[in-house]
Amino acid sequence: MTVQDQATGSPPLDTVANAAATPEHEQPYAALGLRDEEYARIREILGRRPTDAELAMYSVMWSEHCSYKSSKVHLRRFGETTTDEMRRHLLAGIGENAGVVDVGDGWAVTFKIESHNHPSYVEPHQGAATGVGGIVRDIMAMGARPVAVMDGLRVGPLDAPDTARVLPGVVSGVGFYGNCLGLPNLGGEVVFDPTYAGNPLVNALCVGVLRTEDLHLAFASGVGNRIVLFGARTGLDGIGGVSVLASETFGASDPTQAPSRKKLPSVQVGDPFAEKVLIECCLDLYSAGLVVGIQDLGGAGLSCATSELASAGDGGMEIDLDQVHLRAEGMTPAEILSSESQERMCAVVTPDNVDAFMAVCERWDVTARVIGEVTDGENLRIHAGGEVVVDVPPRTVAHDGPVYQRPYARPASQDALQADTTAGLTRPGTPTELAEQIVTLASSPQLASRAWVTEQYDRYVRGNTAAATPADAGVLRLDESGDRGIALAIDCNARFCLLDPREGARLALAESVRNVAASGARPVAVSDCLNFGSPEDPAVMWQFAEAVDGLAQACAELGIPVTGGNVSFYNQTATTAILPTPVVGVLGLVDDVHRTVPHGFGAPGDAVWLLGETADELDGSAWAGVVHDHLGGRPPRCDLAAEARLAGILADGAARGLFSGAHDLSDGGLAQALVECAVDSRIGAAVTLPPGELDPATALFSESAARMLVSVPAGAEADLARLCVEAGQPAARLGEVGGDVLAIDGVDPLDVAELVIAHAATLPSVLDA
Repeated sequence: MTVQDQATGSPPLDTVANAAATPEHEQPYAALGLRDEEYARIREILGRRPTDAELAMYSVMWSEHCSYKSSKVHLRRFGETTTDEMRRHLLAGIGENAGVVDVGDGWAVTFKIESHNHPSYVEPHQGAATGVGGIVRDIMAMGARPVAVMDGLRVGPLDAPDTARVLPGVVSGVGFYGNCLGLPNLGGEVVFDPTYAGNPLVNALCVGVLRTEDLHLAFASGVGNRIVLFGARTGLDGIGGVSVLASETFGASDPTQAPSRKKLPSVQVGDPFAEKVLIECCLDLYSAGLVVGIQDLGGAGLSCATSELASAGDGGMEIDLDQVHLRAEGMTPAEILSSESQERMCAVVTPDNVDAFMAVCERWDVTARVIGEVTDGENLRIHAGGEVVVDVPPRTVAHDGPVYQRPYARPASQDALQADTTAGLTRPGTPTELAEQIVTLASSPQLASRAWVTEQYDRYVRGNTAAATPADAGVLRLDESGDRGIALAIDCNARFCLLDPREGARLALAESVRNVAASGARPVAVSDCLNFGSPEDPAVMWQFAEAVDGLAQACAELGIPVTGGNVSFYNQTATTAILPTPVVGVLGLVDDVHRTVPHGFGAPGDAVWLLGETADELDGSAWAGVVHDHLGGRPPRCDLAAEARLAGILADGAARGLFSGAHDLSDGGLAQALVECAVDSRIGAAVTLPPGELDPATALFSESAARMLVSVPAGAEADLARLCVEAGQPAARLGEVGGDVLAIDGVDPLDVAELVIAHAATLPSVLDA
């Protein structure tokens, strides 16, 4: 608020001096999400009551979404289990805007997943769009050019009334923002489950590429260095949006109805064209060497950017809010600091580079202003209207917030859930029953084609995409001048996580590794997005603790570091929590994108092989859920040594040209893998079931891990067999590719053209209506 605003009748500024003189002044801290003890601690830190602006800063920065106050004690497991060898190629890791991996030849890759769940329920299009915009700016802040995005979407049942509102809006938001930025969407997930009704998950991943010398970090050092705010103007949209909205449970009794907006702030409004210009502006600034430190403005807005830059620096900071370019009149200091208006960045610039910095911004028509400077003091001091409205130790805002040891306990219902296995479910026995259930699964919302979603995204813009949906992993050339590439996949079977959160998280990692391996890539790094219900529920915290510990140990076993990620709590409506959903993203490296293994079957006459072993593991399977509406028992066993061996076989075989196609086995088991290979390749195959004592239904629908379906040119079969024997890899030849029928021994023949129709029709039949 300026002096002129005060003259027009606006309330006077609540200054630091006024706060010290009025200790009895009541403040609405509870309405801002602060507990009594948290407010008391703020007063203790400051030695007085906070000003309105300070209260706003602490409330957003100490929110669950920004402070990780319920998850910090468990997230330490990632650091404890990461060895020096695993860190060897990390240029930036947990705690930075995004992880950065040195991939050799002077190149580095940065990637991260974040959530934008609650905003995407309140306002699906803008919530999802700004989720993409936010994760893209995290990648920009590392000094990288964003090169691709992915997304993991989870919503209520396909035919639920609110899914018709949420899913199309979310998809349009993701597609609109990513397409306008010119970023290919390489793939992801779309999952339907009743627990996500009223609490959809929108997890967005972005990957960027940079030269190692261009790495930038978020810190403010160098006394006298200027703080420059550049990008879009600051408005009233998104006041406390993601920070507060993502830190509270929706209380609607009917999850298909929108929650009360009394306490829900507005959702951010995105402008992808402004962000596209901002990307190019940032890259020019980096190239010219004009940036000392940089931070994007996402959750908690300027409160986050200033406090985190100052906290990570070596001094204090002075900020003048009168210099912030606004797009709304009469904004108070608290509103300016809390606004989550999009497409903004905050940079630290030496005084001698300010003119050059401004010239670059002017060339790109990006608004930029010096709003402060680094000082030799210890505090972050913020001015407005010539008065000091904030005077705080920055670490207390940004990094030293509350840390809770939330109680957690294995729920009493877990034993009964695990005891309720699929052993008593009727399994199909006749060829006709088997064929009917294969089609039922392939056309179910859980397993049907996601083309209705992915065709709204541009998968090949920029011309570097080597593989995208429906491939198991997205593959992208590293740069236009070479053949090296990167592969990315994101995965999580939340049904498995409900049955056993620890094993479910390990299986999520295993599946993502397997999908990256299916392209022929070698997995090198992990990012995660941990989506759970309320941390105030001991059962939810038990799920979270188990999942984190399981994932941390699994990454250590595979020697793949977690580079960073996101925690999203309070994903529940009243007492109904979502399925525990620890989404795992894996980054892989490809030596030659021209040797990327295609998805599906190869050419007629190629052999079909199954790599891996199948066990009676139907608990939590798509077959149990779709055919019997059953969820219980224990998830498949996760053998990470077998996963690593399989990944090695795929990478070695791809380098030797042994595979004409590959597809991992996961949801729907061997049956679904065969269907998808036939549908995607528009060609049939004649196969027998793998040898062993399993009945046909179990062999077809089991979801045992560490398995891959590959097609092999006839001249390469001997080499593959020899490679498997040398590695101790179980493998079996099932049959050959060819014809227009999927002919599985013991199953009625399945016409490929009819499978294509059945697989493709489900989502359009509901969503287009």
